[in-house]
Parts: sequence; structure tokens; C-alpha cells
Amino acid sequence: MSDHDHGNEDETRTDTDTDTEIDPATLLPSDRMRQQALEGEVTQIHRGQQYATEGATFTIDGTTFGVVEVRERTLGELTDADARAEGVEDLEAYRELLERAHDHFEWDDESDVVLHRFEQRSE
Repeated sequence: MSDHDHGNEDETRTDTDTDTEIDPATLLPSDRMRQQALEGEVTQIHRGQQYATEGATFTIDGTTFGVVEVRERTLGELTDADARAEGVEDLEAYRELLERAHDHFEWDDESDVVLHRFEQRSE
């Protein structure tokens, strides 16, 4: 067995580094989203690229969150449930939000996005 198989895990496991603390603004770019995360209204965000790894943590106003899932998807895979988990009423409202937030944004079902799902950690 090599060191990569067991033993020095803390030195070799960078893909799911559980000790990584990220700035909450990196993952949740607006004050509104950070507040909604604190209130439990936002439990995930899709971004154009990966901003965190599974196991990473971030803290908002003393409350720690853990990133529990990171995976690639396409815009066409998103559902009303995904939109609600991002703090908006439904997929149509989510689409409108993206169009307002990003200049020259055009919804394309084939566009790649990265899901970041997180949960409040109980201390």
C-alpha cells in the first residue's frame, strides 16, 4: 500500500480538503444570498465554474456552513426545486434573475454550470 492509499491522508487529499475555509462572498456573491443562507432559504448555488470543494466551510455572522456537494450540470437540468433552493420562486424567476444579474446573459440549456450545495453545521 502506498502513502496515497492510507496513512498521510492530510497531505495527499486536496480534492476534498475538509479543512478549507473559504470566504462566503466567493461562493455567495450578494448580501441577499448570504442573508438567505443564514435564514435557510438558500441551500445551494449554481455558478459558471467551481468555487469550492466538497468539505470546504464558510462562516456567515458566526454560523458555519459546510459544502456537501459539488458537481457539474447543465442549465437544462435545473428544476423549479433547484430555483427554490437558490431563494427564488421557480425556474422562470431564476432565469429572469440571471438575465438581470449578468450583462449579455442568454439562457442556453446546454451551458455548463457547477452546483454547490451546502448545509449549516451544528456546533
